[in-house]
Amino acid sequence: MATENKGSVLMQRYEVGRLLGQGSFAKVYYARNIGTSQTVAIKVIDKEKVLKLGLIDQIKREISVMRLVRHPNVVQLYEVMATKSKIYFVLEYVKGGELFHKVSKGRLKEDVARKYFQQLISAVDFCHSRGVYHRDLKPENLLLDDNGNLKISDFGLSALAESKRQDGLLHTTCGTPAYVAPEVIGRKGYDGAKADIWSCGVILFVLMAGYLPFHDPNLMEMYRKIGKAEFKCPNWFPSDVRRLLLRILDPNPSTRISIAKIKENPWFRRGLDRRLLEGDVETKEIVPADVNAAFNPSGDNTVEGKQEMGKLSNLNAFDIISLSAGFDLSGLFEETDHRREARFISSQPASTIFSKLEDTANRLRLKVKKKDSGVLKMEGSRAGRKGVLEIDAEIFEVTPFFHLVEIKRANGDTLEYQKMLKQDIRPALKDIVWAWQGEQQQQQQP
Repeated sequence: MATENKGSVLMQRYEVGRLLGQGSFAKVYYARNIGTSQTVAIKVIDKEKVLKLGLIDQIKREISVMRLVRHPNVVQLYEVMATKSKIYFVLEYVKGGELFHKVSKGRLKEDVARKYFQQLISAVDFCHSRGVYHRDLKPENLLLDDNGNLKISDFGLSALAESKRQDGLLHTTCGTPAYVAPEVIGRKGYDGAKADIWSCGVILFVLMAGYLPFHDPNLMEMYRKIGKAEFKCPNWFPSDVRRLLLRILDPNPSTRISIAKIKENPWFRRGLDRRLLEGDVETKEIVPADVNAAFNPSGDNTVEGKQEMGKLSNLNAFDIISLSAGFDLSGLFEETDHRREARFISSQPASTIFSKLEDTANRLRLKVKKKDSGVLKMEGSRAGRKGVLEIDAEIFEVTPFFHLVEIKRANGDTLEYQKMLKQDIRPALKDIVWAWQGEQQQQQQP
């Protein structure tokens, strides 16, 4: 599992077992505390990848947040350990899996959906009372324990109250598109509590219906529907659920129902476990307070080794979406000359995009002159009407796995460039393109 471990024993305290899951920079293993025999899940974070991707603050925030929110319906963080190359989160082991898998088999019965919703609202209310806003609530981040109780996980995108600006609002746009509140997409600043409430409403709809309220193969159309709260309840929804959803999925955050009002709702209170109303939660904190120690246990958090590429320019996915119409991205740039420039979105890693661009250049007998800082420069082999054709391709990072690529003519004849772009370059890049600027997205989703 890691070079620091002796066999399958971590820090002489945990016996590590099978792999439970993995992401881009972390793996989660099943483990057992040797001293107490308690089963746990250990999230192993690769420190070098975290540093390269600039996610240090995100990991520190996740540690800080999970120290604050000790609630029966939130996955507990027992302790944090670190070596020079790894960070270990020792977490509560929740063996029932994701609520998403349960819903993917079909809609839930009303009383089951209500129980999960009650537990979700109770946990979210507690988080908000501690100044914590999750910002990525969705069925994939809701786990189920042995007794079928819901547990919120993955606070990687959460925000603390101190993240607010002077206007009292959050301004970082994040979350999963189908569950994100309209004001978050709008980039005007938002109340983290109201945004979480919206996501809870989408989750309730999904639990009861078995599908999303806002869905469209065209991402821009889906955001339009979210912005106007354009959804339709299926005929099997009881009238009181419909009324509650209309209050939760209110596109105006100032008139959207509060959690306090949700907890007073008659449908919500039906069969409610009284402990959820009374706030019967643990408050003992056993996680070390120094979150910086995880990144500097030996006094050295430098990353050795050479990165494959220079740092890419950073853009936020929602910056692109909210400033565009049908993927007309011109609002992002001071000037746009469509005769010189073409842009596309790709869900492929930067390394894959670079490789595809190089292959395309070689097939077109274009010489690759320079490759650094996210820019690939290509040059023709002979002079045309207006000199040698030169083409630049620049990759902008939206997230580590979502990129905007700009291709533009740096020199040479415009007609020659446009002909090559249309007949050769665009067809050659089709495998890595999600959507070209100004065109409807292909069915492939990132």
